[in-house]
Amino acid sequence: MMSFYPACFYKEKDGNYSVIFPDLDHLSTCGDTLENAIEMAVDCLAGYLYSARKDGQSVPPPSDMNDIDIDSEYDDYESAFINIVAVDVDEYAKKHFERSVKKTLTIPAWLNELAIEKNVNFSQVLQNALRSELHV
Repeated sequence: MMSFYPACFYKEKDGNYSVIFPDLDHLSTCGDTLENAIEMAVDCLAGYLYSARKDGQSVPPPSDMNDIDIDSEYDDYESAFINIVAVDVDEYAKKHFERSVKKTLTIPAWLNELAIEKNVNFSQVLQNALRSELHV
């Protein structure tokens, strides 16, 4: 399901861009170019909404773009505009937050043989150990 939030895009005097989401407690990100700032805005919005959902936190509904005062968010910029940032959080999470990565590691041969003999799922054991170690 798509999520849509208005964002204020500010072109800085040095050419970089700052992006602020007024509805989301002034959540912000930035980019070196407008294209990069848009990509970062999508990533920022997806991360915020994904984390809020995982933590059981509610998020405010998006404002109407016409109700946003662009000058109230930031005051030292060359130019600015408001645009809607859209993201399918579930699809974005699958590609960026939840995707599996392959890791190569080394264990003693005797431990490997014993684990295979006992039908141990190496990936699951490593995930459980990392969660325990990292307290997540």
